[in-house]
Amino acid sequence: MIYTKTGDKGQTSLANGQRVAKTDARIEAYGTVDELNSWIGALRVVAEEAQLEWIQNKLFNLGALLSEAPGEWITEPDVKQLETWIDEMQAVVPPQRSFILPCGGEAVSRCHICRTVCRRAERKMIEANADTIAMCFINRLSDYLFVKSRWIAYNNQEEETAWKKV
Repeated sequence: MIYTKTGDKGQTSLANGQRVAKTDARIEAYGTVDELNSWIGALRVVAEEAQLEWIQNKLFNLGALLSEAPGEWITEPDVKQLETWIDEMQAVVPPQRSFILPCGGEAVSRCHICRTVCRRAERKMIEANADTIAMCFINRLSDYLFVKSRWIAYNNQEEETAWKKV
Protein backbone atom coordinates (compact mmCIF):
# COMPACT_ATOMS: atom_id res chain seq x y z
CA MET A 1 0.00 0.00 0.00
CA ILE A 2 1.42 3.39 -0.98
CA TYR A 3 -0.20 5.36 1.81
CA THR A 4 0.43 4.66 5.49
CA LYS A 5 -1.22 7.76 6.99
CA THR A 6 1.69 8.03 9.42
CA GLY A 7 2.76 11.35 7.91
CA ASP A 8 -0.65 13.01 7.98
CA LYS A 9 0.30 15.16 10.95
CA GLY A 10 3.53 16.56 9.51
CA GLN A 11 5.98 13.95 10.75
CA THR A 12 7.98 11.26 9.00
CA SER A 13 10.56 8.65 9.90
CA LEU A 14 14.26 8.70 9.20
CA ALA A 15 15.87 5.44 8.09
CA ASN A 16 16.94 4.83 11.70
CA GLY A 17 13.28 4.92 12.79
CA GLN A 18 13.41 8.32 14.50
CA ARG A 19 10.27 10.39 13.93
CA VAL A 20 10.94 13.99 12.91
CA ALA A 21 9.00 16.92 11.50
CA LYS A 22 8.79 16.99 7.72
CA THR A 23 10.50 20.38 7.98
CA ASP A 24 13.54 18.87 9.73
CA ALA A 25 16.80 19.92 8.10
CA ARG A 26 17.62 16.31 7.21
CA ILE A 27 14.29 15.90 5.41
CA GLU A 28 14.83 19.20 3.58
CA ALA A 29 18.31 18.03 2.57
CA TYR A 30 17.41 14.63 1.22
CA GLY A 31 14.23 15.99 -0.33
CA THR A 32 16.32 18.47 -2.30
CA VAL A 33 18.74 15.67 -3.26
CA ASP A 34 15.69 13.72 -4.48
CA GLU A 35 14.60 16.74 -6.53
CA LEU A 36 18.10 16.95 -8.00
CA ASN A 37 17.93 13.27 -8.87
CA SER A 38 14.68 13.89 -10.76
CA TRP A 39 16.28 16.75 -12.69
CA ILE A 40 19.25 14.51 -13.52
CA GLY A 41 16.71 12.02 -14.86
CA ALA A 42 15.24 14.79 -17.03
CA LEU A 43 18.75 15.58 -18.25
CA ARG A 44 19.28 11.93 -19.17
CA VAL A 45 16.34 12.13 -21.57
CA VAL A 46 18.35 14.50 -23.78
CA ALA A 47 21.93 13.58 -22.77
CA GLU A 48 21.89 9.87 -22.00
CA GLU A 49 25.15 8.51 -20.73
CA ALA A 50 26.43 6.12 -18.10
CA GLN A 51 27.92 8.93 -15.97
CA LEU A 52 24.47 10.36 -15.29
CA GLU A 53 23.03 6.97 -14.32
CA TRP A 54 25.97 6.49 -11.93
CA ILE A 55 25.27 9.93 -10.45
CA GLN A 56 21.59 9.09 -9.96
CA ASN A 57 22.52 5.95 -8.04
CA LYS A 58 24.99 7.91 -5.92
CA LEU A 59 22.29 10.51 -5.18
CA PHE A 60 20.08 7.71 -3.82
CA ASN A 61 23.06 6.68 -1.68
CA LEU A 62 23.39 10.29 -0.51
CA GLY A 63 19.71 10.33 0.42
CA ALA A 64 20.22 7.19 2.49
CA LEU A 65 23.17 8.80 4.25
CA LEU A 66 21.16 11.97 4.97
CA SER A 67 18.26 9.90 6.31
CA GLU A 68 20.71 8.29 8.73
CA ALA A 69 20.63 4.80 7.27
CA PRO A 70 23.54 2.80 8.65
CA GLY A 71 26.36 2.06 6.24
CA GLU A 72 28.95 3.68 4.05
CA TRP A 73 27.03 5.43 1.28
CA ILE A 74 29.36 8.05 -0.20
CA THR A 75 33.11 7.52 -0.29
CA GLU A 76 36.29 9.34 -1.24
CA PRO A 77 36.54 7.30 -4.49
CA ASP A 78 33.10 8.67 -5.44
CA VAL A 79 34.45 12.22 -5.13
CA LYS A 80 37.57 11.22 -7.08
CA GLN A 81 35.40 9.79 -9.87
CA LEU A 82 33.64 13.13 -10.30
CA GLU A 83 37.02 14.91 -10.31
CA THR A 84 38.29 12.55 -13.02
CA TRP A 85 35.27 13.26 -15.22
CA ILE A 86 35.60 17.01 -14.60
CA ASP A 87 39.27 16.93 -15.58
CA GLU A 88 38.52 14.92 -18.74
CA MET A 89 35.82 17.38 -19.85
CA GLN A 90 37.91 20.44 -18.96
CA ALA A 91 40.70 19.13 -21.17
CA VAL A 92 38.32 19.38 -24.14
CA VAL A 93 36.40 22.64 -23.65
CA PRO A 94 37.98 26.02 -24.36
CA PRO A 95 39.13 28.06 -21.34
CA GLN A 96 36.39 30.04 -19.64
CA ARG A 97 36.99 33.76 -20.09
CA SER A 98 33.86 35.18 -18.43
CA PHE A 99 30.79 34.23 -16.48
CA ILE A 100 28.41 32.21 -18.61
CA LEU A 101 24.66 32.75 -18.66
CA PRO A 102 22.70 29.60 -17.78
CA CYS A 103 21.17 29.00 -21.19
CA GLY A 104 21.70 27.09 -24.39
CA GLY A 105 20.20 24.05 -25.99
CA GLU A 106 17.91 21.66 -24.16
CA ALA A 107 20.66 19.55 -22.60
CA VAL A 108 22.80 22.55 -21.64
CA SER A 109 19.82 24.29 -20.03
CA ARG A 110 18.91 21.16 -18.07
CA CYS A 111 22.51 20.92 -16.86
CA HIS A 112 22.25 24.44 -15.48
CA ILE A 113 18.97 23.63 -13.72
CA CYS A 114 20.62 20.55 -12.20
CA ARG A 115 23.58 22.65 -11.10
CA THR A 116 21.42 25.22 -9.32
CA VAL A 117 19.33 22.56 -7.58
CA CYS A 118 22.61 20.88 -6.59
CA ARG A 119 23.82 24.12 -5.00
CA ARG A 120 20.54 24.38 -3.05
CA ALA A 121 20.99 20.77 -1.91
CA GLU A 122 24.45 21.71 -0.72
CA ARG A 123 23.04 24.60 1.35
CA LYS A 124 20.38 22.29 2.82
CA MET A 125 23.05 19.73 3.67
CA ILE A 126 25.00 22.38 5.56
CA GLU A 127 21.87 23.08 7.62
CA ALA A 128 21.56 19.34 8.26
CA ASN A 129 25.20 19.07 9.40
CA ALA A 130 26.03 16.52 6.70
CA ASP A 131 29.34 14.75 7.01
CA THR A 132 32.45 16.00 5.24
CA ILE A 133 32.62 13.43 2.45
CA ALA A 134 28.96 14.04 1.58
CA MET A 135 29.67 17.77 1.41
CA CYS A 136 32.68 17.16 -0.85
CA PHE A 137 30.58 14.96 -3.11
CA ILE A 138 27.73 17.46 -3.56
CA ASN A 139 30.15 20.34 -4.04
CA ARG A 140 32.08 18.43 -6.70
CA LEU A 141 28.82 17.37 -8.34
CA SER A 142 27.82 21.00 -8.87
CA ASP A 143 31.23 21.60 -10.46
CA TYR A 144 30.71 18.52 -12.64
CA LEU A 145 27.31 19.81 -13.79
CA PHE A 146 28.73 23.20 -14.72
CA VAL A 147 31.57 21.66 -16.70
CA LYS A 148 29.15 19.13 -18.22
CA SER A 149 27.02 22.04 -19.50
CA ARG A 150 30.11 23.53 -21.17
CA TRP A 151 31.18 20.15 -22.54
CA ILE A 152 27.74 19.48 -24.05
CA ALA A 153 27.64 22.98 -25.56
CA TYR A 154 31.10 22.46 -27.05
CA ASN A 155 30.28 19.03 -28.49
CA ASN A 156 26.96 20.27 -29.91
CA GLN A 157 28.71 23.34 -31.34
CA GLU A 158 26.42 25.62 -29.32
CA GLU A 159 27.77 29.04 -28.53
CA GLU A 160 27.94 29.93 -24.84
CA THR A 161 26.49 33.31 -23.86
CA ALA A 162 28.86 35.42 -21.81
CA TRP A 163 27.41 37.61 -19.05
CA LYS A 164 27.47 41.31 -19.81
CA LYS A 165 26.81 44.03 -17.31
CA VAL A 166 23.86 45.98 -18.71
